[in-house]
Parts: sequence; structure tokens; C-alpha cells
Amino acid sequence: MSHTTAAEPIAEQVDAAALQARLDEYWTGRAAAYHRRQVEGERAALDRDLWTRVWRGALGPRPLRVLDVGTGSGYVAHVLAELGHDVVGLDSADGMLAEARRDADERRRDDRPAARFVRGDAVRPGDTDEIGHTPFDAVTSRWLLWTLRDPVDAVRAWSALVRPGGTIACVDANWYPDGIDRGVAVESADGPDAFGRTYDLSAEAALPLATSADADAFVDVFRAAGLVDVATTPIHEVAELDRRFGVSPGHESRPQHLVTGRVPLT
Repeated sequence: MSHTTAAEPIAEQVDAAALQARLDEYWTGRAAAYHRRQVEGERAALDRDLWTRVWRGALGPRPLRVLDVGTGSGYVAHVLAELGHDVVGLDSADGMLAEARRDADERRRDDRPAARFVRGDAVRPGDTDEIGHTPFDAVTSRWLLWTLRDPVDAVRAWSALVRPGGTIACVDANWYPDGIDRGVAVESADGPDAFGRTYDLSAEAALPLATSADADAFVDVFRAAGLVDVATTPIHEVAELDRRFGVSPGHESRPQHLVTGRVPLT
């Protein structure tokens, strides 16, 4: 089976706005179950400890202004807030934003650190006035790269919002190296076949990283977008937790990678 590469543009026959609207509808339907899976159960505390370590290592100890793109239900954004960062979470799926804001409200009532959330396109976050005009120190994402319709343009857009020398740090995996399995059942308000209906052949062809085979594809995107000091770090602990507790319905355990790069100083 042939796969698209990171440098290939979105397929001409797919309208970018229509595709993003379809993806947003899917993730809205998945939002409640997606959030619940991350914050409940015996694995939740171990996951929280792991991701706290991952993001502390990626961004360092100094408090930063961070934009978390494709924030989903706000999991990473709130981990970052707990680490002392000033965090704005951005997403275009209304259901995910509702979960993130609900969690943020609960945190504030309990006097716990919370991120702020805004609606916006992860590929063009600079179009969103609510993120403010002060440069960010870092942009983060988790499990977003694979489903970006134009990952190189997205990373370029993120870089434009970050101060020179700032950091782009993303976690992802090569989820579907043999092609997207449209037969998987998911927990969704739109039915168990929602994933297959959303990520059909046209969507797969329009998402350059959806069928990437290894972490080099993420590295290629970062470098094509102009980042320097690009590096990948495997996150082996995720596989161990997958073995102990299992994975989300419709998923396989895949090696996960932290991909980092810096915005050039000049």
C-alpha cells in the first residue's frame, strides 16, 4: 500500500473547510467518552504522573506562556497549568471545548490551576484574536499531528506565534501505518461507526500524516516548517501502561514520540 508523505499537499478534490467541519463533528461526538477515558479508572493517576513528567521535560521548569493546539478536552493544557505555565488551549470541536471548559470551571472552584480555552483552527491559530498578541514561549500538542490536514503549514503558523528561540513540542504516534481501519467501533454520541464514516478514503488521502510509518515523518514536517534542533524522544512508558491496562476501544498500542524543535533566532 502506498502512503502520502509529510510534504504532500492536501488532495485537491477535498475541500479543506468541509473536511475540518467533518472532523470537528466527529470529535464533538467523541468528546464525553474521550475525556472520561483519560480522567477515570485505575490507569488515570499513572497516566497523569507520566504526562506530567513528559511535559516537564519538554518545556523545563521556568513558567512559560503556552498555546496548546488541538487541546481536545484540555488534558494536556491542565497538566501544563499545574506545572505553573500560563496556558491557552485551542480547539475547533465544540464538544471538546465544552468538556475542557467544564473541567476548567471545576478546577477554579477548587482553587486549582486551570487553562483558558478558545475556539480556533489548529492549522491557522493566528486567525483567533482571543489568543492575544503577546508571543508565546511554546506551542504544544498531543495526538494532533496525524489528523492535521496540512501539518507543515500548521507548524509554520505555530512558529509565527512563538518568540524566536521558543519551543514547539508535540506528542504523537504512527497510528495507521497500514492504512486507517474503518471497521473499528468507538464510543460516540454519533454511533460506533462514527470513526469509519469520518476517516474515509477521501479523508485519509487528505491527511498527510494519517498513514505515516515512523517518527521520521514528524521530524520531516518540523524541518520543512523551518524549525531547528529537531529531535524525537520515545515515550516507552505508554506501551507499558497499555500492556497493563489495555487501550481505548478501536486502538492498538503504538510507540509514542515526543517531537521537539526550536523557532530560529533569526
